[in-house]
Amino acid sequence: MTINPELEGRLRQGFKYLNRFMVMLWRLGLGKWLNIWPAGLGRYLVITHFGRKSGRRRRTPVNYAMVDEELYVTAGFGSVSDWYRNLLANPQIEIWLPDGWWAGVAEEVVDPVKRRPLLRQVIIDSGFAGRLAGLNPWTMTDEEFDRVTAAYRLMHLRRIAPLTGAHGPGDLAWLWPGVALILVLLALRPRSRE
Repeated sequence: MTINPELEGRLRQGFKYLNRFMVMLWRLGLGKWLNIWPAGLGRYLVITHFGRKSGRRRRTPVNYAMVDEELYVTAGFGSVSDWYRNLLANPQIEIWLPDGWWAGVAEEVVDPVKRRPLLRQVIIDSGFAGRLAGLNPWTMTDEEFDRVTAAYRLMHLRRIAPLTGAHGPGDLAWLWPGVALILVLLALRPRSRE
């Protein structure tokens, strides 16, 4: 499937806004809720990586599959994906999962024998996103699947050590009590009768 370059540009821009929203949900401690219905909505994790030019910390939510306790993700826009290029330049990453936070290393999977079944599983675990991209990993032949996903890049995220502390998932969860208090006070305030 070939996407019109103008449409691809709009999709990439739309994903940038959606990604910011999703990262904020993770920071508010709602990452588990994003993963509540994997078969329909997909499985999500957040990769913390560093800009290859700026060196700045970046966070990118992506769909993932766990195969034999190992994590795999794909860059559906291929080698033009900024996060993919950042991982190639600096493979030291952090991984936010629904049940933990890890230091890790990113490695590209290029072996075609390993790539196809792993990529197929990532697309399956992407829920609606795979179907939205025009992929049906259950019915596509290997040849069709290889042709349609030729530009996709598959990354193995190897977990090294668990992390704790500041700047991880849920770092803004402290906002919830304050927001709840304000909402309760607003609900309980006396109403003026006119």
